Amino acid sequence: MKVNQIYVNLPVKNIQKTKEFWTNVGFSINEQFSDDKAVCMVMNDTIYVMFLTEEYFQTFSERPIPKGDTTQVLVAIGLNSREEVDQVVNAAVANGAYQHEEPQDHGWMYQNSFWDINGHGWNVTFADISQMPQG
Repeated sequence: MKVNQIYVNLPVKNIQKTKEFWTNVGFSINEQFSDDKAVCMVMNDTIYVMFLTEEYFQTFSERPIPKGDTTQVLVAIGLNSREEVDQVVNAAVANGAYQHEEPQDHGWMYQNSFWDINGHGWNVTFADISQMPQG
């Protein structure tokens, strides 16, 4: 079995600010799946992030939404170059996010990270598997 799409659902306080943030970072929005309760960010043709108002999010789960001083999930995304990694992180920071940690260069893999305006953690990476150390 193979998954043909993934929708990551994350709670947010303000849909409009979230939509503006991710558009400014460089991602597009699928308006067909967006309204005043949700915004659908397109990562590629098969991966989407659904940002849902906290109230709407809670209609899908009886569990409480983690508060700002906790981490429930870190989303990791892979891009095509180190430059793209830094471009996304720098755009996020310029639009209200803050850097999670300093970039890390492992030779074959480069990563940078940020906490978005809603407190969600994003690890952004580039990896050249052909350069991955063996063993």
